[in-house]
Parts: sequence; structure tokens; C-alpha cells
Amino acid sequence: MGPDTRNAPVMLKWFEDLAREDVPEVGGKNASLGEMVARLGAEGIRVPPGFATTAAAFRAYIDANGLGAVLADQLGQLAEGRISLSDAGRRIRAEVNAGTWPADIETAIRAAYRALADRAGVSDPAVAVRSSATAEDLPDASFAGQQETFLNIRGEAALLAACRRCYASLFTDRAITYRRLKGFDDLGLALSVGVQLMVRSDEGGSGVMFSLDTESGFDKLVLINAAWGLGETVVQGAVSPDEYQVYKPFLDHEGCVPVLHKGLGTKEIKMIYGPDPAAPTRTVPTAKAERENFVLSDAEILELARIAVKIERHYGQPMDMEWARDGLGGPLFIVQARPETVQSRTESHAFRSYRLGETGAALLRGLSVGSAVATGEVCLIESAAEIDRFRDGAVLVTSTTDPDWVPIMKRAAAIVTDHGGRTSHAAIISRELGVPAIVGTGQATHLLHDGQAITVSCAGGDEGVIYAGEAGFEIEETRLDEIPQTRTKVMLNMANPAAATRWWRLPADGVGLARMEFVISNEVKVHPLALTRYDSLPEGPDRDAIDRLTRGYADRTEYFVETLARGLSRIAATWYPHPAIIRMSDFKTNEYAGLLGGAAFEPQEENPMIGFRGASRYYSDAYRDGFALECRAIRRLRETIGFRNAVVMIPFCRTVREADRVLEVMAENGLRRGKDGLEVYVMCELPSNVIEAEAFAERFDGFSIGSNDLTQLTLGIDRDSEALASLFSESDPAVLWMIETVIAKARKAGRKIGLCGQAPSNHPEFAKLLVRAGIDSISVTPDSFLAVKRHVAEAEAGD
Repeated sequence: MGPDTRNAPVMLKWFEDLAREDVPEVGGKNASLGEMVARLGAEGIRVPPGFATTAAAFRAYIDANGLGAVLADQLGQLAEGRISLSDAGRRIRAEVNAGTWPADIETAIRAAYRALADRAGVSDPAVAVRSSATAEDLPDASFAGQQETFLNIRGEAALLAACRRCYASLFTDRAITYRRLKGFDDLGLALSVGVQLMVRSDEGGSGVMFSLDTESGFDKLVLINAAWGLGETVVQGAVSPDEYQVYKPFLDHEGCVPVLHKGLGTKEIKMIYGPDPAAPTRTVPTAKAERENFVLSDAEILELARIAVKIERHYGQPMDMEWARDGLGGPLFIVQARPETVQSRTESHAFRSYRLGETGAALLRGLSVGSAVATGEVCLIESAAEIDRFRDGAVLVTSTTDPDWVPIMKRAAAIVTDHGGRTSHAAIISRELGVPAIVGTGQATHLLHDGQAITVSCAGGDEGVIYAGEAGFEIEETRLDEIPQTRTKVMLNMANPAAATRWWRLPADGVGLARMEFVISNEVKVHPLALTRYDSLPEGPDRDAIDRLTRGYADRTEYFVETLARGLSRIAATWYPHPAIIRMSDFKTNEYAGLLGGAAFEPQEENPMIGFRGASRYYSDAYRDGFALECRAIRRLRETIGFRNAVVMIPFCRTVREADRVLEVMAENGLRRGKDGLEVYVMCELPSNVIEAEAFAERFDGFSIGSNDLTQLTLGIDRDSEALASLFSESDPAVLWMIETVIAKARKAGRKIGLCGQAPSNHPEFAKLLVRAGIDSISVTPDSFLAVKRHVAEAEAGD
């Protein structure tokens, strides 16, 4: 009679036999794979098949090789400070790698690999061998990159060796340090090994995605990173990937393509299969065509976003996922999914905002991780071999932030890298540790030097900036539960799409002023006539720059329309379904001339402030085709991306006749007031707007008082004149008469009326006057929102 195995521990399980509750047995990574295979396959989510060794197998391996005493001895000496971290880790890993497999575990792994080969229909299938710690992905820890992954492993012997190396990786220096930071007991952990059939993403692409915005926690976005080849380059931060943002609520809207942002990464390298078992993978440069093209099509971006939403819905929480595309004609697969562990657990009723003081020159830009500001001296480290010379409180500058560097990341004031995206392991760890980082700068290690004083600012949105010198900054803490309710709507002035989601938790009533010209100058960068009249553009550096920006577009004007629409969509999305009032371009001629190609199409004016600006341009033959592109972008925003909350606003409309001509041109370009709910507002910034308010009210749905221009033109003061600065005041009786009069006329006509400007935040009495006059809304900068909300509440209480 053989041994009684009825109560023997299970050493191996197939993914389909696992569920998310099995973390103690197979770790978070493998439990999640099992959960998806068993329960999400019916929803069209593809997960490559595989199996996992259990925690019992790990403990049996440790016991069979007498490693328990080695672990206790080395870790005990480390805790007492008698040996170094590197010595302890090296000794433990060597002992684990030298062990032999218990016969029953080896037999089980070999048999499962052969069964996987039968499923794949090949004799020695390529598999990914991944570590999954049994404490992994607990609520307060990501364990990102702490254990090893081995790709393109073929054959039973190679698989057994890779599994041993996974066991050993539980004791890398970075893993031991990370567990100490998180308070985990080294001896209480076990490790499961996941063995998964490889997706041929070496011939396709792969990457990481999150079901929320990683920097702001905005929960209506899916963030996707993508690179060519195997996904380890993205995870490791060795490549600057493409970045896509998708608006989740519109994914089921028929005909909508809610892709809010597409950022082309440099994707300098890719990981592919290696030439032989001794080198299963290798990293090679990408081709120029690969660097210049997006990895994913819009259809694939939307498919991945829908998958992310399904996975998030199933787990009931935001998720961090890895995906792969089979480049041999196969579909998109999910190869990992784990709970997101930082933003989803951020205190939702309070947030900090950082405000920079005077800074030195901007030295570098990259992708921001976090929203903080930090200062310090540069500590430039080229490789992990140099980390012992890192100084506490310095700014760590390196080419790529490898997870091996966790021991010093916590001690850094900030981190700056040449390569990497916002979903790399290093970015995840930086975010989790609360250390601001700017990744993907391209040349930090070339331009910065040891001991150099710098300021690292992640406070401006998606783009982080490194400044020369140590700048001063202020930190403001806002508690959302202390913001009063008001009848008067308080809205936000927004310009930078990259910064919009940073403020999404503010209980704003929408966007009262979205400045189109900021999006044009900072994201589009090209004068629209340089695209519609490209053939008349002179040769030179501007034309060369336009060629680079519009590369890949058969119609250059499509570049302008798509880029502008997507930039505006990020603003419209943040407070949807509240209105987003978008002011059509209001550059002055000298500002238009500063755009690429602009000098060829703009007249030189003595006083651009009251020159060829605003409405007068839109119907003029000198700019009409440029305005047509702006209208196309608004249609794209409303009809294709889906933001019907977008309201159009016309600036600097001098006469009623001019209003009629602009509305005619808009209608010719598919923007007819009232059609599909389109509202059109007019800026009230000239005395004529007040004097003829009744006539303007017949043509527009609302007014927005531009207090700066209205003050300038009422008092006859150039608002940029230092000599007259003491006379410039929105509280001058003449200006107040204008404001009170137009509010009264708008209300009588049944039209909405608001004000956008700084006066309500700078002067509490001004805010109270507006409330008493019956204004519908006040729109202010985000950092003034709390103060204005309080001023308005006080005014309403005094009514």
C-alpha cells in the first residue's frame, strides 16, 4: 500500500482552478490570473493559459534543502547589523539556486508543462515564468518589480531552473528592503511561480494600463502605455512608451471615439526573443518607422479600455493591468491584473496643491509622477553599483530607475530619469513612497551634474519641469468637506489640459472659461493658416518643424483638428456633465505671429490689444479658413469624442452685426446654435456689449463678463501699462455700473450670465457685489476656488 496522500498539500494548480481568494496559496498575481481565466473569459477577456506552484511547494523546497536555518541565520545577522544587505542577499540566493527539487514537485511541474504544450500544439512552448509573493498586492503594497520574471523559457530543464531563480528572487536586495519598508516578515512569506504561455508580443506590442489616472486619481480615465516588443521594457522603465487616455463613461456610446489623449513615445528599444536558451531575450533598437508610429490603433485603444472597465467592474476597485498583442495576427491578451494601490486609497476629502514661487531657468521637461515640488542637489548615478554613494535628501538622477534602487529611492527628495513612462515599476514605487519623480526627460544624465541645485516640479499637470536652483514654494491643504454649498455657481478657468484632472475633486459647477489659445500654442503649436495655406508657406525652420509635427497625416489640417479637439476634451471631461464653456481663439496678432508659420500670415499692428482679434477674425477672409478648423475641432469634440457639454463662446464681439456674421460662419461649418443642444455664449468685455445687451441676448444663450478687458475699455487704460496700473480697478464705479447693468439686462432677457476673472478672489467685496446683483456664476482659477466659494457663501448668507 502506498502512502496516504488524501491530506497531502497541493503543489501545483492550473489557473482555471484558482480564484482571487487564493492569495495565501499562490500570491496575488497568480490568484488574479486564475480569477480572470475562470470568471472573465465569457466576457471576451483573453488570458493566456498556465499554472502556478503553491506556497506549499515553496516551503517544501526550503525544507527539503535545509534552507530554513540559512534564512534565519542570514536575516538575523542582517537585522542585528552584523552583515550587510548585499552579503545576506547574495548568500541566501546562492543557497536557494543550488537546491534540488523534491521529486513530487519536479514531476508535477514537468507534467504540467507537457500538458501546456499539448494545449499550444507545440513540443516546447515558450512560457513566461513569473514570481508571485503570497503577500503580494495587499492593500498597502504593490510589490512592483520586487521579484523576477523570465521570458521565452523553453523546455522542462530550463523551466525548472527558472522556477528556482524565481524562488531566489524573493531575497534580492530590493525585495528585502521593500518588505522592511512595508513591515512584512521575511520568514513569514512564501513564493508562488506562475508559468504562462507566451503571447508573441515580441512581434507585436505590449504595455501596462490603469483603470484610473495614476497621478490625480481621476476615476473616469483609463491610462494605457504601449511599446513595441515584450512588455518588460515598459515595466522596467527602460523605454519611453506611447501614452493614451480614454474616457470610460463614453465607451458604450455608439459612434463615440472617446480617446482624450495620444502621446507618441520615443520607444527607443524593444525586447524580442533571443537566439538560444542561454539568451532567451535580447534588446534591440527600434526602427525609425516604429519610433514614429503609434503602437495601437484607435480601435485597439478602445478595446483595451473596455477590457479595463470590465476587469475593474468585476473586482470592484481600480486595477493595474499588463497587456500584450500577438504580432502574428493574434488578438489582445491580459497577462496580469492587480489592484491599484496608491491613488485608489488616497484620502478623498482632502488634497494638497503646490504653488511655485520665482524659479530659475527651465532646464528639462518630462512626465510627472505625483503632484509635489521638491528641491535639492543632484546625485547622478549611472549604475546600481554606485548606489552606496547616494546622499540622503539629494535628487536621484539616472538613466532608468531600476527596482534594484528601492533602497535609496525612499531617501531621495525627488527622482529624475532619462527614460520610462508613468506606468513603469520605478514610477509606481516612487508614487507609492510619496517621492515626486519626472521620467522620460531624454537627457537628464547629460545636462545635469553632481551637486547642482535644482527644483523638481510635478505641480503643473502631466508635464514635469526641472528648474535651475532651489525655488521657494507653498503648500496648500484643501479639505473638501469644509467647502460650503452655494446657490451661485462657482466654476473654473482652465487653460492647460494636462493640469485639469489635478483638480477633479473640487466640487466645481463646470468650466466657466476654457482658453482655446493655450491649447493651440502649447499642444498644436502651428498657426492654422500655415496648414490651410501650406503651399504659400516660405521654406525655413518653421516649415521644417510643421513637417515633423504633421508627419503621418495625409491632410495636414487634420493634425490641427485632432490635436485641438483632444486637448479640449481633457478639460471637458473633468467635470462632465457640467458645462465646459470654450472660448474660441482670442490671440492678438503678435501672439498669432509667434505660432509656427504665423509670421507669414499676420499683420503688424500698433495696438494689437484693440486690433484684429476675436470675432472680427472669424468671418474675415484673412482668417476665415483658420476659424473653420477651430469649428471642426469643436464638432469633433462634441460629436465624435462625445462631449455635448461643450459650450462655444465668442470673444471680443464688437457689434450686433458682427455677431450675426460670426453665427453665420459657424453654421456654415456645422455649428448651428441650438442644433444638438449647442449653446453659444458671448464675452461681455466691451461697453458696446453692455449698451446693446438686449440685442446680443437675442443672438446668444449667455454672457460671460471679462472683467479685465471691460475695465480697460471702460476706463481707457491699457491694462499692461505700468504707469497707469494704480488707476486700473474692476471696482471703479464706472466698471461696477457696467457689470450691474449687464447682469440686470441678461436676467430680464432670460439669459445666463457669469464672470471670469481674478477680482472675486482678490477682493471679497467684489464677489459679494456680484452675488447681490444676481449673477448666475463666477469662474476663477482652481487655486482661488475655495476662497471665492467662501466669499459667495458669506454674501448669500447676508441676503
